[in-house]
Amino acid sequence: MFGPPILVSEAVLIAPRDREVAPGLDVLERRLQGVLVARRYVLMDFDIPADKVADAVAVAPGFESPTISPLHDRDWAAVRVMVPRERTNTVMDRLYDIGARAILVTSIHACRI
Repeated sequence: MFGPPILVSEAVLIAPRDREVAPGLDVLERRLQGVLVARRYVLMDFDIPADKVADAVAVAPGFESPTISPLHDRDWAAVRVMVPRERTNTVMDRLYDIGARAILVTSIHACRI
């Protein structure tokens, strides 16, 4: 940073209470909410020995529930889960310690929760 901020601002969605909601406003609100949620989470994919899936889910339970898929090698599973962005490195470290490998983190640009 080179100095104090020139301007601090925020966006606010305002609608009058005494009138019917404009058509499409609910869609706009869902889209905005999706972007705000996406900024707080990342998508984490990893491979884990099948007998360690329960341990991995305890570390990374996901937003609602992780996606768990069998791999060609039936002794391993692939897991996809949403993780709070600020916990990314801690979760990766814990997963690695219990046997997860090929841990990938991807930004989420938008979502619907």
